[in-house]
Amino acid sequence: MKRFLVVVAAAIGCASAPPGDSGRGTPEAEGVSSGAILSFLDAADRIDAMNSVMILRHGRVIAEGWWAPYDAGSNHELYSLSKSFTSTAVGLAIAEGKLTLDDEVLKFFPEDAPADPPANLKAMRVRDLLTMSAGHQDETSSAANKITAKSFLAHPVPHKPGTHFKYNTPATFMLSAIVQKVTGQTVLEYLRPRLFEPLGITQPVWNANAQGISLGGYGLRVRTEDIARFGQLYLQRGKWQGKQLLPEAWVDLATSRQVSNGSNPKSDWDQGYGFQFWRCRHGAYRGDGAFGQYCIVLPEQDAVIAITSGLKDMQAVLNLAWEKLLPGFQKGALPEDPALAAQLKSRLASLKVRTVEGDAKAVTKKVVFPANDRKLESIVLAPGEAVFRVNGQDRAVAFGHREWMKGKASFEAYVDEPAAASGAWAKEDTFVLKQCFTETPFILTTTLRFTGGDVSCAMETNVGFGATTRQPLTGKTE
Repeated sequence: MKRFLVVVAAAIGCASAPPGDSGRGTPEAEGVSSGAILSFLDAADRIDAMNSVMILRHGRVIAEGWWAPYDAGSNHELYSLSKSFTSTAVGLAIAEGKLTLDDEVLKFFPEDAPADPPANLKAMRVRDLLTMSAGHQDETSSAANKITAKSFLAHPVPHKPGTHFKYNTPATFMLSAIVQKVTGQTVLEYLRPRLFEPLGITQPVWNANAQGISLGGYGLRVRTEDIARFGQLYLQRGKWQGKQLLPEAWVDLATSRQVSNGSNPKSDWDQGYGFQFWRCRHGAYRGDGAFGQYCIVLPEQDAVIAITSGLKDMQAVLNLAWEKLLPGFQKGALPEDPALAAQLKSRLASLKVRTVEGDAKAVTKKVVFPANDRKLESIVLAPGEAVFRVNGQDRAVAFGHREWMKGKASFEAYVDEPAAASGAWAKEDTFVLKQCFTETPFILTTTLRFTGGDVSCAMETNVGFGATTRQPLTGKTE
């Protein structure tokens, strides 16, 4: 079941001080139409997959919103957006003279190297890891309980490094491992005083492998505003509140097109790749993570867009940014429109992931299941609560009716993680419970259909790295 739900998550946020040097402002004062932002929100609501959005122009936050039950203060899993932070650690370590772009990867791990390293492995350099051109045809496992430097170096390297683009999460793990080798600190520890603390990123969490090495390619959780701050730092070419935190030369290298990765002019995945940053259309670049975790930097517009979401189609939300937001960016300030500004403010404050629609019945039902691989023994439904008995333990889920009730996850892979639930009788014979795991993009929907004494229990997640549905269980009422 853990494979079904996928236990790696996405990004949410807010911090106490403003992201840039200039605080918060109105869209029109910064040359952006409130109508364009409202148009973006309308389209995003139709997708019903957004978790948060924050838009900056000229260093000021001009719009910010979280789709309840997501909120400004909670971390959110970044997935591969973590890679851009790992790249930043490499840039800082290079600036401190601890390594170079042209260092051979094997140099750092002589104890983990194969007995007779092939020529392509010997030729692999730090630069090749950064540009996803390490020479692999496929990836070795990046799972936290499997990835090590030794497993990476043992993987076949059929292509000459630097000649073949292959998106490769283990390559980013190796960058994290290299930083740890040369600094004696995990990437999380190394970045804390150099990046996180100066930017006001106060509660970063980064998962590690069994050896205590930050996963690098994924596993970082921060808040939405933290993502925005990170993007603003890059937009300002490494300068933050008068201090040069990151060398300008590194920012320019990392965010420029280092390798080609396709030719489709309509795809934001075919515009070239830098040092763990993707080039975008419209002169932009981004860090991104699975299911739509975005840090989009638009130098031509002097803007940053931070987004967290649970999307099956990641291109869809980028298309919305280009089609709805981009036309609203103007060179100079726009006339203030108090009515439109009030409408936008109200809209941003009322964003919500769709709850379960239906009735709240004052009934109690118990469903018992035969032995199954999920170890789900029974579900007891009562007004405002569902109690799952799993492997001999009762786990209660309190749910709201047409609203989200926050608590802790009590079922499946997210036990004890922050969560919120909504439930209702969608039909006379059908109860639906949605559990939103609020530091991730995942929403688990459990549907119970009652037919006489038989009950079908179906479970589905909104997104996943594999199948999002499983074979329904059949139980009986007691």
